[in-house]
Amino acid sequence: MWKQMLACCKVYISESRNKAALESIERAAKLFPEAPIVNKFEDVVYNRVGYTLVSSLPAEKPSLDSYPLKSAVLAMVKSACEAIDLELHCGSHPRLGVVDHICFHALAGASLDQAAGVARSLAVDVGTSLQVPTFLYGAAHEGGRKLDSIRRELGYFKPNSGEQWIGGPKSESLPLKPDEGPTQIDRAKGVVVIGATPWVDNYNIPVFSTDIAAVRRISKRVSGRGGGLPSVQAMALVYGDDIIEVACNLLEPSKVGGDRVQQEVERLAKEEGLEAGKGYFTDFSQEKIVETYKKMLS
Repeated sequence: MWKQMLACCKVYISESRNKAALESIERAAKLFPEAPIVNKFEDVVYNRVGYTLVSSLPAEKPSLDSYPLKSAVLAMVKSACEAIDLELHCGSHPRLGVVDHICFHALAGASLDQAAGVARSLAVDVGTSLQVPTFLYGAAHEGGRKLDSIRRELGYFKPNSGEQWIGGPKSESLPLKPDEGPTQIDRAKGVVVIGATPWVDNYNIPVFSTDIAAVRRISKRVSGRGGGLPSVQAMALVYGDDIIEVACNLLEPSKVGGDRVQQEVERLAKEEGLEAGKGYFTDFSQEKIVETYKKMLS
């Protein structure tokens, strides 16, 4: 019987076209085999890659400085900041930094508090050692601040060139004080947002259209914020020449899952005179992640 408690970390990096940079980042992670990469999701259109790493949590409370999951992710962040220049970046997915977002989840009987402790410890090192402004959210933040509220204050949802996000931040000053690290931005690196939350699924649905206004209406109406499905966050992102995706965060996937969101987007698209295609998850399920990790260790 499997008794280990596990923590999972998802690391989103604003690059998918520079293969040498990604190879460097993956080599850095491999120095910590106890925290393997169990999944990698590349998206060339969005110019973004997501890595999922897993490690067992110690039963006692040792220093987090030597915890392999934290060490692996810190090494990846360092390598990414050295290999990627945000001022040269271009993609149709929003981002705040070279390493745009890091999120910890508890798996296999671990607690959210444990995952949050790792997140906070990582944030200290990213902020002080790597000198990148770092923001905390969810259980890692003492006030439980939401990810989307940080992003809104930092201008994450506003493309800076048509429907593309091009180059780094235009200003070196921040409208929001970081939890760790400097208050000035290095425009080649941007900022990092680190959190700990219950499990979140990411599910994207293509809509065959070039009408961004119509797909934004669909996104707003499907989201909890717009009066749609509770625990669903959604935004419209241009995906190639004739597709716009409704990109969704499912904050409580056991209550509102991909199938329910798929049905609702199809219904709303039909009302707009548009057709929605079959959506897809950008990562494995919790169960598949645990299963993959076990197989890798054995």
